[in-house]
Amino acid sequence: MINLEFILNGKQITVETEPSIRLLDLLRDKFNLTGTKEGCGIGECGACTVLMNGKAVNSCLILAAQIEGSEIVTIEEIANGNELHPLQKNFLKYGAVQCGFCSPAMVLSAYALLEENPNPTKEEIKDAIAGNLCRCTGYKQIIEAISESAKELTTR
Repeated sequence: MINLEFILNGKQITVETEPSIRLLDLLRDKFNLTGTKEGCGIGECGACTVLMNGKAVNSCLILAAQIEGSEIVTIEEIANGNELHPLQKNFLKYGAVQCGFCSPAMVLSAYALLEENPNPTKEEIKDAIAGNLCRCTGYKQIIEAISESAKELTTR
């Protein structure tokens, strides 16, 4: 067992855990943050995407011991209380949410992109979400939702 200290969704956390537990399992099982999904478990589908120090990562590939001192953000932190983030609103508005399984990870990948590049091209959006698989929407609506969010966020 190891003691980990890190920031989770803006809160300083200290937790005792197995060093080899995956970040995905730590989030879901210890903190009940179930917006982070397990799809493939091998880093291919992106359903488990979270932000680690501002970068989108596959939490199924990160061991707990690797997050010491890091800042982790999950989908549960993106909204402002009951007010959805513009990305979340636009995913709904543009029909970018079908079954919803990939949506939390897709939103987080888009969030990381917009933090780094507030005015991305469609190609840059496609690159940013390339690690997130969606079986329902065909990506057109997702790209439109992200593009609209970028416009809204830069005019604030």
